[in-house]
Amino acid sequence: MHKTSSRLLALLSVLQTHRDWSGDDLAERLGITSRTVRRDIDRLRELGYPIKTVKGPAGGYRLEAGTRMPPMLFDDAQAVALAVALQTAATGTAVAEDASRALATLSQVMPARLRHRIDLLRVTAVQPPAAGDIPQVDAQVLTDLSHLIHAREELRLDYAPGPNTSVESPRRVQPHHLVTWRHRWYLVAWDLDREDWRTFRVDRIRPRTPTGPRFTPRELPGGNVSAFMTSRFRGNDGTTTDWPCRGEVILHLPAAKVAPFAQEGIVEELSPHHCRLTLGSWSWTGLAAAIGRFDTDIDVIGPPQLATAFADLAARYARAARTTRPEIGPTP
Repeated sequence: MHKTSSRLLALLSVLQTHRDWSGDDLAERLGITSRTVRRDIDRLRELGYPIKTVKGPAGGYRLEAGTRMPPMLFDDAQAVALAVALQTAATGTAVAEDASRALATLSQVMPARLRHRIDLLRVTAVQPPAAGDIPQVDAQVLTDLSHLIHAREELRLDYAPGPNTSVESPRRVQPHHLVTWRHRWYLVAWDLDREDWRTFRVDRIRPRTPTGPRFTPRELPGGNVSAFMTSRFRGNDGTTTDWPCRGEVILHLPAAKVAPFAQEGIVEELSPHHCRLTLGSWSWTGLAAAIGRFDTDIDVIGPPQLATAFADLAARYARAARTTRPEIGPTP
C-alpha cells in the first residue's frame, strides 16, 4: 500500500508540470508499466483530480482545473516559496487575513524539516513610512474587477478623484489590467467618455451594476502594462518609459559617494573627486532640485533647460533667504 501511495504522489507531481504526458513517457519517467499508469490515473480521478485523456497518435494525459479544490502536492522548494510569499502577503495587503489563514493551514501539515527552513527564512514585509495613510482595498472589489477584465465586459463605476473629495464622478470604462504600484492597487482602463487611457485608484472605485457589453481589447501603449505604468507615473503619455526631462552634470564628489543615492541615475567616475551624473525627472525644476540635494558644487553639462531651472531655483531660494518671519506675540 505504501508503494502504491508513493507512486501516486510521484505521478501527481509529474502531471502538475502543466504539459501533456503520453502514457509511455509517464511509464518511463516513473519506472512502471503503461498498464500501471492507466490504473494509477484512474485512482487519481477517484480522489478528485480532473485528469483529461488527450487524443492523438500516442494518446496522453493532462491535469486540468476542476470544480473543487483537490489535495495538492508541493515539493520542498515549492512549499518554502509558498510560505515566504504568504508571509509577505500577510502584511498590509488586501488579502492579509486570508493569507495569514492559508499560512497557518500550510504550516500545520508541513514536515518539521520544512517548518525549520521557513523559520530561518522568516520574512517581515516592512511598509514605507506613509503606509498608515494607504487605504486598504476591498478584496471583493479586486475579485469583481478581475472577473470583468477576463470576461472583457465594460464597467460602470463611481470614482472619487481625490482622498478628501466626497463627490464621485460616473465613468464608463473598458477594464484591461489590475496592477500594484508602490503599495497601491490601480485599474488600467480605456475611458469611453474621454476616449483615452486612464489609471484609477481601486480604493476610490465603487463599481455599478449591471455591467456593460463585451468589448474587444485595445492595444496598450508601450506594449505592456509595466512600460505603460512606468511611463504614466513619469509624466509621459504611456508610449515611452523615459523621463520627460533628463540632464547631465558634473558633481564635485567621488562617484562612490554619489552612486548609493543616485537611484535610477547613471554615475561615471571622472577623477577621485569628480563624477558625471545623468538623471531624469518629471520636470526641469524637479530635476534641478534632485541634483541640488547632493550638497556640492555642480557644473551643468546640459541641456540649457537644466541650467535655466538652476537659475530659477537660485533666485527663488535667494528670495526665501531674505524673507523674515513676522514676530509672533503671545496669545491674548
